[in-house]
Amino acid sequence: MADKRQNGGFTLIELLIVMTIIGILASIAVPSYQRSVIKAREAVLMEDLYQMRRAIDAYFADHGKYPESLESLVESKYLRDIPRDPFTNAQDSWEVVVPTPTVEGEVAEGGVADVRSGSELIGLNGTPYREW
Repeated sequence: MADKRQNGGFTLIELLIVMTIIGILASIAVPSYQRSVIKAREAVLMEDLYQMRRAIDAYFADHGKYPESLESLVESKYLRDIPRDPFTNAQDSWEVVVPTPTVEGEVAEGGVADVRSGSELIGLNGTPYREW
């Protein structure tokens, strides 16, 4: 009777094997999770850019000129608020593109013809977010 084990716990080797398996699974899952987070931020950026560009176009169609700033889109109720750039996490990091001259040399009035992200990062597709 003295040969039978009375304790029902795990041995150190069993615990180490389980911890190693958990570590391997975590090292596989973390990069996939990080890529999913980046994809989600890229989707938010694309939607924010689409909505702001749509508001700029609507402002131009209504007033015959581009808005002076992004804030004027909010004041004129074309946007509820200036969205946060998902990569810089700031509302004031958006880069505005001023109107360019047409073939005839005329420049439309206003200060915001387009908007781009202020992030220095490069997207999963290899294009910098500033060029989206």
